[in-house]
Amino acid sequence: MKDYIIRGIDKKGTLRLFVASSTNIVEKAREIHNTSPTATAALGRALTAAAMMGVSMKSDKDSLTFKIKGDGPIGNIVTVANNKGEVKGYVDYPYVDMPSRPDGKLDVGGVVGRKGKLTVIKDLGLKEPYIGISDLVSGEIAEDLVKYFYISEQQPSAISLGVLVDKDISVKAAGGYMLQLLPNVEDKDIDRIEEILKGAKPISTLINEGLTPEEVMEELFGEFEMKVLDKIHIEYKCNCKREKIEKVLISLGKEEIKDMIEEDGKAEVVCHFCNEKYRFSKDDLENLIDY
Repeated sequence: MKDYIIRGIDKKGTLRLFVASSTNIVEKAREIHNTSPTATAALGRALTAAAMMGVSMKSDKDSLTFKIKGDGPIGNIVTVANNKGEVKGYVDYPYVDMPSRPDGKLDVGGVVGRKGKLTVIKDLGLKEPYIGISDLVSGEIAEDLVKYFYISEQQPSAISLGVLVDKDISVKAAGGYMLQLLPNVEDKDIDRIEEILKGAKPISTLINEGLTPEEVMEELFGEFEMKVLDKIHIEYKCNCKREKIEKVLISLGKEEIKDMIEEDGKAEVVCHFCNEKYRFSKDDLENLIDY
């Protein structure tokens, strides 16, 4: 099944829902970064969340950066997404791992850390980007995002993110959903949603059972008469180019480039997001000085 997100709303217009199937995206990230099982789960949850937040932006030129910096051994988790369904990401230390929790689940909170910051940066083409920051709650990412939306965007939400890693450490299933309460939602509906979520299977289990995002929506929230507004295909895509890397080197200044020539006679730049290597010879660097 191809990865995609659906965006839906209930009949009364008081519930907004995003549901994502993201197995292929998370598996591609695992292959690129060679992540450990727990790092795969952490990065996969962040990628899924970023994809759902990204498709909610209005302009094709808008971009969203979702960053988590906890006190755990994985370091920074950085993901970038846009409204076209393109997402990419990396973690500082992809090889770190931890023993499973007593319930058998991967200890994402342990590798991320339970103290730290969650930051969302929205570049909307204005002079200054929007930056929202909140403290981590558990490092499990979904709970941390719920707090972020409530504190920074005054948006009550229910979020589930999951990654199921197979015995061969490949990604068996991944997905997520984000339910947001809109103005005028009734208290009885909120109470019913809480009941549904308490008894719901993990989203990774639902995806692994073969449910599509539409079927997940119907399985969990069908009684609210949900309607699909749109369907957006999502993919792991890095837009790095040699020209962009050249601009980065030029921005370092002529003296820095001269030092590279004197010390090594060349330079190699590796993209954090896709591990693509860009090599610059002595002649290439000298041309950048004269740019």
